[in-house]
Amino acid sequence: MTALYIILGIVLLILILATIAPKTYNVSRSIEINRPKDEVFAHLKSLKKQNEWSPWARRDPNMEQKFTGTDGEVGAINYWNGNKQVGEGEQEITKIVEGERVESELRFLKPFKSTSDAYLVTESLDGSRTKVTWGFSGHNKFPMTIMMLFMSMDKAVGKDFEEGLRNLKTTLEK
Repeated sequence: MTALYIILGIVLLILILATIAPKTYNVSRSIEINRPKDEVFAHLKSLKKQNEWSPWARRDPNMEQKFTGTDGEVGAINYWNGNKQVGEGEQEITKIVEGERVESELRFLKPFKSTSDAYLVTESLDGSRTKVTWGFSGHNKFPMTIMMLFMSMDKAVGKDFEEGLRNLKTTLEK
């Protein structure tokens, strides 16, 4: 009988945690780049050029990659398979608002399956400076929702976004 109460207590605890756990996440970072918006945007919409500034590409320069579709257009896909820091997955451009925004779907296969929406937004600050915002959002599924009570997606990914944006700034301001 005691074992039944323990099992019921554990089930009840899991249900309560699942109810209060965060169901969504949204992480973004921004940087100012001393380049005109059209130049920055042209660079951002290319999946191949993203390798020049991606923190993950730098963590595994030997990762396997395969590009399909026309780079810089809706439907272009970058598949990757790398070391433990990089994992396996693909990024597909799903929407482009020319000169303003590139949206893509990130489909992670390893270390765990998940899907997120990513975006890159450009905003002209003046004729020669551009603000770039890089972010992603998604939905946590059970049991990941419970893990998010003890882990911050912002802390986990935010530093990578900051590193990538610094790399982008360095690359474009050369």
